[in-house]
Amino acid sequence: MTLRQKLGALGEAKAAELLRSTGYRIVAQNHRCRRGEVDLIAERGDLLVFVEVRTRATSAFGGPEETVDARKQQRVVTAALDYLAHRRGPRRGIRFDVVAVIDGPRGATLQHFENAFDARHF
Repeated sequence: MTLRQKLGALGEAKAAELLRSTGYRIVAQNHRCRRGEVDLIAERGDLLVFVEVRTRATSAFGGPEETVDARKQQRVVTAALDYLAHRRGPRRGIRFDVVAVIDGPRGATLQHFENAFDARHF
């Protein structure tokens, strides 16, 4: 595992911990399809939340959330639609969130951006 992969795995673990602590239940991690991936899928009440986790060692070049561009959003939406197509269960509302993680010298800092983008553009 590369240093970059380790940093990403740490960020996803911290993001899952944050979501659990605020009342979400993680139902899937790293759902992949041919044209995309979604890092975390969580639920809270009647809402299913697809979460993109972005982790950086520093914010010197901007926040991690700034790297979730239109291309990345499309890949997350594509993976979310694939997940929904293969999942059984009641219909529910969906939302796309971003969790930004900066793993600095004093430990990780996290910021949760609810409803960071939507699927209407894709």
